[in-house]
Amino acid sequence: MKIRTTFKWLPQASSELNSFAFIRVIRGHAWLAGVLILLSFSNAFAQTDFSTFWKKFKSAVVAGDKAAVTEMTKFPVSMPYGVKAVKNKENFLRRYNEIFKGEANAAQCFRSTKPQKESARRYEIYCPFKETPDDKENAPIRFIFELTNSGWKFVALDNINE
Repeated sequence: MKIRTTFKWLPQASSELNSFAFIRVIRGHAWLAGVLILLSFSNAFAQTDFSTFWKKFKSAVVAGDKAAVTEMTKFPVSMPYGVKAVKNKENFLRRYNEIFKGEANAAQCFRSTKPQKESARRYEIYCPFKETPDDKENAPIRFIFELTNSGWKFVALDNINE
């Protein structure tokens, strides 16, 4: 006696040609997925490259390009003790001189000061008071930069003496 079992729920290969077409489609999808993964890694690297960000930020501050600096800033910007945070772009543009020309001359300082890496997600720049721009030993004005979901951003200004 011969028992015949069929599995109607299984797809059946109609021909060898269809099998090869299916394999080509899978290979194409795998290739596309690989390309997309590589592109996402290159974007992630671009976002995590502080030196590229720093060059752009420093150039914008030195040139007085307030709009460019604003785009590289995360709000609210934390300020020194007793000073209200900068809540938004409009407030930042109004207070730009207070931030970058207040206690320190950021444009002058940024030309020669090297960023200090505090962690993989944080860098700081220490500047002297604008009255004593050559006093690198006494540089209490700290500009803080952090890696955010949208790349590196200026996030805080601090006076470490306060």
